[in-house]
Amino acid sequence: MRITLYTRANCSHCRQLKQWLKARGQAFAEFDVQKSRRAAKAFAQLGGRGVPLVVIGDEVIHGFDQTRLRRLLKASSTGNPARHGTRRT
Repeated sequence: MRITLYTRANCSHCRQLKQWLKARGQAFAEFDVQKSRRAAKAFAQLGGRGVPLVVIGDEVIHGFDQTRLRRLLKASSTGNPARHGTRRT
């Protein structure tokens, strides 16, 4: 399952999220919304209000929500679909 992060360089929650994913062996694509206009546009289209913003499959997670991340990663590793759609928190 593809994991995409929208971040900013000076964001402490973004750094914590990346460390958390790396510790679990999860690969991810990262886009800095301050350095890339394309990333900033995609971030806005996803309803981004602040960073980090995480996209896993069809799910959009606003912030570093470990509970939702664990659930989605577990669902993807077992082949069980997580709840579909987006939920903004």
